[in-house]
Amino acid sequence: MSEEPTTVATPAEMRMPPRTMLVIPCYNEEPGLRTTAGELRRILRQLIDVHQIDARSCVLFVDDGSKDGTWGVIRALHNEDPELFHGLKLAHNKGHQNALFAGLMHALHSPADVAVSMDADLQDDPGAVGAMVEAWREGAEIVYGVRDNRETDTAFKRGTAHMFYALMKGLGTETVPDHADYRLMSHTALEALAQYHESNLFLRGIVPSLGFPTAKVYYKRGERVAGESKYPLRKMVAFAVQGITSFSTKPLSLITGTGIVSVFVGITMLIYTLISVCSGNAVAGWGSMMCSLWILGGLILVALGIVGEYIAKIYIEVKARPRYIIEETI
Repeated sequence: MSEEPTTVATPAEMRMPPRTMLVIPCYNEEPGLRTTAGELRRILRQLIDVHQIDARSCVLFVDDGSKDGTWGVIRALHNEDPELFHGLKLAHNKGHQNALFAGLMHALHSPADVAVSMDADLQDDPGAVGAMVEAWREGAEIVYGVRDNRETDTAFKRGTAHMFYALMKGLGTETVPDHADYRLMSHTALEALAQYHESNLFLRGIVPSLGFPTAKVYYKRGERVAGESKYPLRKMVAFAVQGITSFSTKPLSLITGTGIVSVFVGITMLIYTLISVCSGNAVAGWGSMMCSLWILGGLILVALGIVGEYIAKIYIEVKARPRYIIEETI
């Protein structure tokens, strides 16, 4: 007697429309927050109408200690639509990565099936959320929103971004080029992320290291809806240093290698000097001596600075202070 063949459901068939939470870190976003909220409401209702996401999907705004009226706008949005708009207020400005992490952890402990993080300025196209959800239903636990081009960036910003991704790859850190923090994470991925306890957060490096099935959705990055960029050159450089020192110890190895090379160069110069003296061809080398001193002095200071960066991170980590303190939740 033969058995009936068993039909195995595909991931898309097994996964129902997810209860989705959009996690939006905000810092001084009062001028454009209502515009952002209106667009997110439109996108969510559109996805709910076609049964792509659960009707109880919502938006979580995380106020990262804003100095303007951002929290007042979030509270007003919640009062107007308490089912759709939720808020999380941090007691102090702790930076974009910590605010984003706070929102993701809130999503983890909520009934949400997936969390989609994006910036509040609408440069990340909310229209890509539908494609992200479909990728999740097909089996991906993490879906990255990736820019399809960098035409809106200046040549300097475009070049430095590509250099940064190449440098991170060379240092052995896994990142997704042209991906910022626009991504979908499943409940399973969020549980894994919660196990990372370091204070120096670099989510663009942590998330790819989780090791779950992933997918990419490409989108066109737009202009800011209002206000100014919260990432000027100074913060971009600091963020790059944070990423490098949080995920790679190769700079310390490079210091050692540079020191060994310097020793060999010094020995070579010593031999050359002795030969010159013995052959009577010695010439006053004040200029070369000063150059050598300045170069070596600069290398020593750079080396001390790199070591100092790592020591500073150790200092911050061993104190085990909380990443953030939540002042209010609505």
